[in-house]
Amino acid sequence: MAEPTPAVRVSTLELFFDLVFVFTITQLAEMLAEHLNLPTLGNVLLILAVVWWMYSGYAWLTNAVAPNSTTRRTLLLTGMAGFLVMALAIPEAFGEYGWLFGVSYLVVNVVHTLLFQSAGPGARAALRLLGPLNILSALLVLAGGLVPEPWRHLLWLAAPLVQITGSYLHRIDMHTISAGHFAERHGLVVIIAIGESIIAIGAGFAGVHLGFDEILVAILGLCIAYYLWWFYFAGDDARAEHVLARTADPFRRGRLALQAWGYAHYPMLLGIVIASVGIKKTVGHAQESLHWGEALALSSGVAIYLLGHAAFLAQLRLRGVYHRIGCALAVLATIPLGHLMAIVQLAAVAVVMMVAAIIEDLPEVRRSGSTAIGDFGRTPTHD
Repeated sequence: MAEPTPAVRVSTLELFFDLVFVFTITQLAEMLAEHLNLPTLGNVLLILAVVWWMYSGYAWLTNAVAPNSTTRRTLLLTGMAGFLVMALAIPEAFGEYGWLFGVSYLVVNVVHTLLFQSAGPGARAALRLLGPLNILSALLVLAGGLVPEPWRHLLWLAAPLVQITGSYLHRIDMHTISAGHFAERHGLVVIIAIGESIIAIGAGFAGVHLGFDEILVAILGLCIAYYLWWFYFAGDDARAEHVLARTADPFRRGRLALQAWGYAHYPMLLGIVIASVGIKKTVGHAQESLHWGEALALSSGVAIYLLGHAAFLAQLRLRGVYHRIGCALAVLATIPLGHLMAIVQLAAVAVVMMVAAIIEDLPEVRRSGSTAIGDFGRTPTHD
């Protein structure tokens, strides 16, 4: 079935916006690497939840409102500034700069609501309830930055609950979704996040002597990042876009966009953050044993990413769900190897991902080969 709106591709300004947003991912990875413990992980989960909600909100926004005027571009720049200041405040979001994070988050929400006012009547109608609830969640985050514990964390916990509730209360069927633009926008942020994770790992080599072990760690880290890319982009991204494009019912289309590209992408980004921290912890310690927390971060980060992608495929009813769950379990089984030697676990994770990716790809190769053999020798036909 045809899409209700013409296909629109992602603009360079939206890509610029994504680069600013992904700086928050880098900051979260640095924050977790500095204090690899459960309280910090809990803070990362909360910060990523509220930040990802509003990034996704901007993806829905530019799907409906192209940044093609000076006013719209200026407002989008203001939103980008809000994301940048939020990212800068992340290391102390639950400390000294909680108020700054909250003010910036409120700016991001207000700009989002203002820009949506220039969308079509359907999107404006959908935002009548969702917009105020988004502002309420931002005010909860801001209030959390101004009060002591335990109120701070309680208010922060309330913010994503308000957001999730709002997503089910407002008229999601009023949104017009261009499948090509929507899928491309989310795919771009995933690939940028994977790229930023490599940069974060590379930054860990500052001041480290580059011997054989260090070079091997760098290559294995790149291989893991490559297979993260493979599982998402080796065909499933295009198949997912086609499923969204063929979904004609507006309510089902909106729910699919929210659950597959919104909620299921959250664990994928979280997995990238945690995996990059685990890989970074092996830099300079290739032949040493990892602490259990570091070994857990390395494997669980990859596993969380794979489970998030399995949830993404399950929402779209695409193949590969059980394959990714099996790969995630095999990756988790490598955790004890890190307690023996860091480089052994790193290599084992890369090998498990490589074998899983190749096994999944074999049926496609066979089908392609059969098609090629079946077509060989046929006389071409012309219309």
